[in-house]
Amino acid sequence: MTKMTRRAIGLGLLGGLAVAGGGQAKERWMTKSKSSAANIPDYDKWQLSQKEWKARLSPEAYAVLRREATERPGSSPLDNEKRDGIFACAGCGFDLFKSGQKFDSGTGWPSFFDYIPGALETKNDFKLIIPRTEYHCARCGGHQGHLFKDGPAQTGLRYCNNGVALTFKPA
Repeated sequence: MTKMTRRAIGLGLLGGLAVAGGGQAKERWMTKSKSSAANIPDYDKWQLSQKEWKARLSPEAYAVLRREATERPGSSPLDNEKRDGIFACAGCGFDLFKSGQKFDSGTGWPSFFDYIPGALETKNDFKLIIPRTEYHCARCGGHQGHLFKDGPAQTGLRYCNNGVALTFKPA
């Protein structure tokens, strides 16, 4: 019998998950969002090549938005941003969060208890074996962060966002 290494087991698990998902998660970013809410505008998905994304984004933003990396905690000035305005996707400029939805989570990343309706899409993330909910910009599919159930009373949720994945538009 062949000795199973941690790497082989991990790759087997990931391969099984990919087969089980049928590759649908990747296609999901390429389809048009269907929203039942009348106040959410219809929008086109952005479909840029990796070369176009690399030309558009800084290396740090590219790593987070297109490769689902995570920035160092405490590295983003947006964690301390307190002005009125909108936090938008750094990849495509799509509005994601209102400043009134932001709170200080003490984690070192900008955190929000809610988002603008229709702005985000989610998928399961198994990178740490234990499933987490990952969320992305609904327009360009850019990775923003992870969703946790330890937020303030308004929703009980914490959208833990990479600051480099956001831009801020003051009111």
